[in-house]
Amino acid sequence: MSSTTISSESPAPPTLAMASNSNQRSSVRKNRWMNATLLSGLIFLGIIGLFVVFYPFLVDWSPTEPDFNQPTFAGPSWQHPLGTDNFGRDTLTRIAYGGRIDLVIAFVATGVTVIVGGFLGLISGYYGGWFDTILMRLVDFTITIPYLILVIAIVAILGTGVTNIIHAIWIIGWVAYARIVRAETMVARRLEYVEAARVIGMSHLRIMLRHILPNVIAIALIYSMADIILNILTAASLSFLGLGVQPPNPEWGLMVAESRDFFLRDWRLMTYPGLAVIITAAAFGLIGDGLAQALRPKR
Repeated sequence: MSSTTISSESPAPPTLAMASNSNQRSSVRKNRWMNATLLSGLIFLGIIGLFVVFYPFLVDWSPTEPDFNQPTFAGPSWQHPLGTDNFGRDTLTRIAYGGRIDLVIAFVATGVTVIVGGFLGLISGYYGGWFDTILMRLVDFTITIPYLILVIAIVAILGTGVTNIIHAIWIIGWVAYARIVRAETMVARRLEYVEAARVIGMSHLRIMLRHILPNVIAIALIYSMADIILNILTAASLSFLGLGVQPPNPEWGLMVAESRDFFLRDWRLMTYPGLAVIITAAAFGLIGDGLAQALRPKR
């Protein structure tokens, strides 16, 4: 007589197993994006953004007009949290207005260079040929010249001001992204999923934008965080040299330059805008590290 052993544990239905795996992948993806480094950088940047946008609306101090009714070189107080400068202007208000200028330069200049450089690198890496040769020779020539020297030369030709600083960064900054995206695209175009897309008859534009671009843009986005820091330092350096924002408009680099003559009398006038640059750069640095952790492929 044959006996049949019936297991008390029945296997999970395939639909439940698939749902469980999907939930696990979603949880892992969420944990990668919720890493502490990225969140801390976003919190710091959010605080900086709220400060530079809303603080000037909370006070009545002018960032440009001298106020001789206020004491000059005053120390921190409830009325002036960071004191006043040599013209009686509120230092914290000037730092907030200067932060607006630097952040606008950083985001606008970097955003355009990412888009233009990424698009050119995508085309160059996908098609190759004469366009790739010409573009890469132009990139190689541009990289051989120091970045700041090129920006100074272009600003000297175009003239001073925020707009010309942004234009100078646009003219030069795209080369790094073109090189990065081109290298990633040259690898991606030989992979199986791109070959499969060609076989089923997808257009080249759809393949580049729908399949290749999402897989090659991650490293460019991570690099853009460091590039934002570089652009903030570039704007501050140009203003420090007298080629950027012109007085009496406040800008962090210009504030450092204007306070050089009073360093021995009040060292804080030079220290505060310098700390603003350092804190903002640290915020973007944390965001870049957090993006690297979130976008890094997992085994």
